[in-house]
Amino acid sequence: MRGLVMRNIKKPDFSEKNTEPVNRSDTALSSNLDENCCAVRALMNNSSDLIIKYFTAGGHKMAVITCEGMIGKADLANLIFRPLVSSPPGIADDNEFFCAVCADMPIAEEQKQVYDIGALCLNIMSGFAVLLCNGASFGIAIGIQGFAHRSVDEPSTHINLRASREGFIEVVRTNVAMVRRRMKSPTLKTIMMTVGERSKTDVSVCYLTDKADMNIVNAVTDKLKNIPLNTIAGGEYLQSFLEDDDSVLFSQIYTTERPDVFVSKLYEGRVGIIVDGTPFALVLPCLFAENFVTMDDYTHKPYFSAFLRIIRFFAFIAGAVLPGLYVALCNFHPEMFRSALLLNIYSSEQTTAYPVFGECLIMYILYEIMREAGLRLPQSIGHAVSIVGGLVIGEISVSAGLMSAPVVLIIAATGLCSFAVPDLYDSCMILRLVFIVAGGTFGLFGITAVGVVIFFRMCSKNTYGVPYTAPFAPVTLKSIIRDTFRRESWKKLSDTDMTVQQLSGKAKSGHGAERTGGNEQDK
Repeated sequence: MRGLVMRNIKKPDFSEKNTEPVNRSDTALSSNLDENCCAVRALMNNSSDLIIKYFTAGGHKMAVITCEGMIGKADLANLIFRPLVSSPPGIADDNEFFCAVCADMPIAEEQKQVYDIGALCLNIMSGFAVLLCNGASFGIAIGIQGFAHRSVDEPSTHINLRASREGFIEVVRTNVAMVRRRMKSPTLKTIMMTVGERSKTDVSVCYLTDKADMNIVNAVTDKLKNIPLNTIAGGEYLQSFLEDDDSVLFSQIYTTERPDVFVSKLYEGRVGIIVDGTPFALVLPCLFAENFVTMDDYTHKPYFSAFLRIIRFFAFIAGAVLPGLYVALCNFHPEMFRSALLLNIYSSEQTTAYPVFGECLIMYILYEIMREAGLRLPQSIGHAVSIVGGLVIGEISVSAGLMSAPVVLIIAATGLCSFAVPDLYDSCMILRLVFIVAGGTFGLFGITAVGVVIFFRMCSKNTYGVPYTAPFAPVTLKSIIRDTFRRESWKKLSDTDMTVQQLSGKAKSGHGAERTGGNEQDK
């Protein structure tokens, strides 16, 4: 054990600014404690939540600056006041005393030096307590965050049966710790940065150094550093800057509030982004096939998971195309119906006041209104929307002759199908309207033309050099066999690793990543 003894421990050099200061244009801290405190009050406009506590330790005048409600009061007393007041270093010079306090006394594990007023204010607003001493021209930011936050709870959107029940919360450092707890690997690297000119929102970029493509990592970090927004209230604010401008129907960024899903994506060579203030993390690059995969698929038997994935795929197609297909067949191609079904449709349409095209549009709009109302209403009265929708829209409208029963059934069925793939609900909603208009205007020709255009647009997308429709276009047979519509057992999945860099069509030289993820502000 003698080899573990540490000798000649060098004290930290506080004379040099070895940290990265924030806002160098701000006024530098002086050696006068009163001037520094006055400058802080002036910069924060003497805000009511600014707290400056003066005290004396070892005959030296000191101050602790905090924001009300952002720190733990018990930690403030135990980690700062008690060590300084009970056993201060016996040094007469103010600067040497402060250096000895920071170097020798076990105040707290998270410390960093601040040298200007802007960095000081940013730290106290982030939950740090800044310690100042008269005669020293720097301060020490001590991490004793204690602000109120929501406890770790079950995810509200990505529901599962047998997987983990933990979900991200709004505190970025807690979320990063949840990721680290699941990925105990030294190759997991996190880069913390601030985004937003005024909000100074903490953003953490996570990736595995031995899995991720550094071209993608550099492209993402460059874009985050150059986002021209004053306030970042959530991860959705960053999506439009991280994906292509032509990404209208399908998002090129995957969102999740599950740490286990986030970690599994990192292991596939992706880059994750955790934003302070939102429980949804961003993962890129994203593939279209991932929208039909859930975490429960890996807890079931392979054949059952394959069946569920196929069900989700056909549910998405039915939710987007079925209303438009019904309108096209009724208006232009009635001969494609069976005789009994055609007679039933004809008899129901004879008692309605609107054509099939108009019925589908009206029912589609009413359905979306009911969904939005049920989503925004308080939970205690939200069930009233379903009752009104089922009775008034479903039963009375058919009895009154305003709508036909087949149209109500078609819209209700497509609504249920779209909920089977919640990550694609927004895309499915828009596609449903497009196909209704195309089918009602041009028939099956319009349905086919719109479908072909959307398919080719999807195939032409690259997300940071990775084809959006991979592994189907271009084909990566190994990935299709391993884990797409069907998945292999864990015995076979554990044989080899598969990352996004191994997909066919991936930009080998990184030009694709630079094209889609580089700095575009060359004005």
